Amino acid sequence: MAAESGSPLPTEGRGVGGVRSLGVLAPYRVLDLTDSWGYLCGKILGDLGADVIKVEPPGGDPDRGVGPFFHEEPHPERSLYWFAYNTSKRGITLDVTCATGRDLFLRLVAGADFVLESFQPGYLADLKLDYAGLRELNPRVIVTSITPFGSEGPYAGYRGTDLEAMALGGFMGVTGKPGRPPLRVSVPQAPMWAGMHAAMGSLVAHWARERDGVGQYVDVSAQASVIASLAHAPTFWDVERTNPQRGGEFMTGRSITGARMRAIWPVRDGFVNFIIYGGPAGVRTLRALVQWMDEQGVATERLKAWDWNTFNVAVSTQDEIDAIEGPAGALFQQLTKEEYYRGVIQRGMLGYPVATAQDHLADPQLVERGFWVDLFHTDLGATLRYPGPFAQFGAGTCALRRPAPRIGEHNVEVYQGELGLSLDDLARLKAATVI
Repeated sequence: MAAESGSPLPTEGRGVGGVRSLGVLAPYRVLDLTDSWGYLCGKILGDLGADVIKVEPPGGDPDRGVGPFFHEEPHPERSLYWFAYNTSKRGITLDVTCATGRDLFLRLVAGADFVLESFQPGYLADLKLDYAGLRELNPRVIVTSITPFGSEGPYAGYRGTDLEAMALGGFMGVTGKPGRPPLRVSVPQAPMWAGMHAAMGSLVAHWARERDGVGQYVDVSAQASVIASLAHAPTFWDVERTNPQRGGEFMTGRSITGARMRAIWPVRDGFVNFIIYGGPAGVRTLRALVQWMDEQGVATERLKAWDWNTFNVAVSTQDEIDAIEGPAGALFQQLTKEEYYRGVIQRGMLGYPVATAQDHLADPQLVERGFWVDLFHTDLGATLRYPGPFAQFGAGTCALRRPAPRIGEHNVEVYQGELGLSLDDLARLKAATVI
């Protein structure tokens, strides 16, 4: 997010909270009880047009204390982390652990289509607010649980953070340099994988509900979700009976000779990805690469005379790989990321730059599609730029509906306007820290 101008927020007309929504999930309501494990799931459903009500404990969600903060001023209403993952939601406060709060929550569940939660397994069962309890009140409700290790199995009772999920999910096992400690991605990713899979599972259950008329329980493990980030690594054992090893900036397991092939290369202003591939696309890339090297004066006679029709990456020796990669590295060091990417596209090659956040913000493809949108925060008196809709549909919209809610921002709108409580009732509930 950045405080600067950009594409305007798509006009939606009137709908949730008085503003019409044309989203593909516009008729449906979501109650979002999650912490960081599930924020993205609720945001995805909200971007698709569902009326997502973020339920926070009285005083606000603890994750409002996670930075960075707007203008670097720590405050629960200035967390950019909170802003990023809770757009397209309304917000209320409610203590579901007390009898009064539980009753209010059940009144909301009666008219809800989805309930998202990320408590420890068994926590909501003790409150009789788990799927078994909620489906008696509302047989159509879909309850999606997002936890570090799922609600069943030997690790179900374990607590976990992004670090544990990325480690036990296998990501850290293949990230880092050989002989050195494994690495995790600097920005927590496990909750994003879990949230994405939770949204997919919820939508599959929604499709089944529209067909059969009954809800389901969706159980999402962050550890299992992380496996999707490993690309082909999980198949190594099934196919080759070997476990992939950490290779740092090199690829492992691509040649039966044991040759290592570099994947990440330095250029003048950062890094790019280039890997020696086989097959028609790989050979086409190598031919174009040698021509590019020749134009820049770094191609060797050996490369220019190479018979690429017989090239087989699977049996390449380290000497052959080095003969290609040495001049390739010399070429890349002459280029910027943009020059490399433009050349790759023009020459029909495989490769891409290693993009920073700033690179993404300025990416011409994203700018041309109007991907970046601006949301005005009334309490901040500022407009912040956000990543926009993740998809476009022929019928219905996917869009950022509103900024993340302030603490209890929609208490009156929901409790008085929808449940019929009086302002005196709300005052008493607030004094008793129920809301």
